[in-house]
Amino acid sequence: MGKTLYLECESGISGDMTVAALLDLGADQQVLKKALASLSVQGFDIRISRVKKSGLDACDFDVVLDKEHENHDHDMEYLHGDHHDDHHHEEHHHDHENHYHDEHYHDHEHRSPEDIIHIIGHASMTDSARELACKIVKILANAEAKAHGVPLEQVHFHEVGAVDSIVDIVAAAVCADSLGLDEVYIPQLNEGRGMVRCQHGLLPIPVPAVANIISANQLKMHITDVEGELVTPTGAAIAAALRTQDQLPEKFTIQKVGMGAGKREYACVGVLRAMMIE
Repeated sequence: MGKTLYLECESGISGDMTVAALLDLGADQQVLKKALASLSVQGFDIRISRVKKSGLDACDFDVVLDKEHENHDHDMEYLHGDHHDDHHHEEHHHDHENHYHDEHYHDHEHRSPEDIIHIIGHASMTDSARELACKIVKILANAEAKAHGVPLEQVHFHEVGAVDSIVDIVAAAVCADSLGLDEVYIPQLNEGRGMVRCQHGLLPIPVPAVANIISANQLKMHITDVEGELVTPTGAAIAAALRTQDQLPEKFTIQKVGMGAGKREYACVGVLRAMMIE
């Protein structure tokens, strides 16, 4: 008997929330650590801890970047396909949401979807986890290519996002694979409203990449009254890659519950709840 997972995305979904929820459900931490240690990507460490969100005990998965790769808001805006930006890096302000640039990054840290698939291809994980990770990357890259109106091979994961999102994607794929899931129910993604500041100015929520993923994969979305971005591009891509069903069975029992903490403080619980159901 395979296992059935229900992902309750009441407070949206991001890469780190998904990994935390799956770890809380019992995904193998050693298998995860081995896979991440085998990545040919430098400059990060991971921390798995317990935190309280709205008074609830939840697992927290944190990708800790070294100073050089520091990111002020995990998984915010890290992808775009406009190379002309390289000439404007001095204009980026060191404000909370903007990822600032310097020459070092432009030399070394632009990674194309192909580069990332190559990194995943050489990492230590099962074939099924590898396949899932590559599927997530392709969903994300296609959505960004469409959002920016560039061919797929011109999409570049930027310095911060490169490390952050590779780790989140691989971690989510390895954890989901380690749980041996047969079916994954995702009835809807709850999203916030308003605008989010990114490198290129203000973007409407859902950000274009998220809207493209929802459209291409026929995910169901519900817009809530929460001000802010609840669904990140990585979170949406993971949901699209994992989901097999969107209509929950009329009755089911819950065998186990996993709680994955989000990093941002919004007017919602800020937890992704994952349930093994039967």
